[in-house]
Amino acid sequence: MHSLLKDKKACLFDMDGTLLDSMYVWKVVDEHFFGLFGMEVPPTLQQEIGGMSFTETAAYIKEQYQISMTGEEIRDLWNRLAEEEYAHHVVFKPGARDFLQYCKDSGLKTAICTSNSRELLQAADDNLNLSEYIDVFVTSCEVERGKPFPDVYLAAAQKLSVKPQECLCFEDILPGVQAGRNAGMEVCAVEDEHAQADRPKIIEAAQLYITDYYELFKD
Repeated sequence: MHSLLKDKKACLFDMDGTLLDSMYVWKVVDEHFFGLFGMEVPPTLQQEIGGMSFTETAAYIKEQYQISMTGEEIRDLWNRLAEEEYAHHVVFKPGARDFLQYCKDSGLKTAICTSNSRELLQAADDNLNLSEYIDVFVTSCEVERGKPFPDVYLAAAQKLSVKPQECLCFEDILPGVQAGRNAGMEVCAVEDEHAQADRPKIIEAAQLYITDYYELFKD
C-alpha cells in the first residue's frame, strides 16, 4: 500500500468526481436548468462554483445570472433533476470500492465530505451502499463555509475523533485540494475529466496525484 497512508487513521473523501464518477450528471442538470431560462450553460460555470456548497451555489447562480427562483426552489429542482441518476446509475470511480474495502479491513476510519446535497448523498448511499464503508457523512451545507475553506474536513475529523494530520484527504478539484491542505491534511488528488484545466495546479498542490485508486495498491 502507498507510503502516504503510513500512520494515517482516517481517509476523508470528496464524493463527486473523487469517489463517484458522477460529474456527467451535472452537465445534464446545468443544460436543463439554464435552458428553462433560455440560456446556454456559462462556459466558465464549473470554475466559478468549484468547491461551493449546494446552498452557496444556488445563491451564487440566482444572483449572478438573475434567476427568478428562490434559492430553495433552485436546490429542490436540482435535487429532482439529479436524483434518478444518483439513485440508479452513478458508479464508483475505478478502484474506489476496492480501496474502501481496504480501509474497512485495515481499521481506517472514513468520511465523505461533499459539496453536494444531503438528499443526493442519500440517493447515492441507497444505490451504492456507501454506509457499508463510510463512518461519517458531512455536507458543506452543514458547516459555515464551503471549499476551499477547511470547515467540512475539520468537521469530519472531529466527528471521527482524529487529528487533521492523521487524515488523508481525497479530492478531484483545486478548491477541494486547497480545502484539505487548509485543514492541515495531506491530500491525494484523483483525476477527473472535468478538472483537467486545473491539472497542473492540482498536481502541484497535492501530495499525490492518481488516475485511479488501484495505483494506491502498487507502492
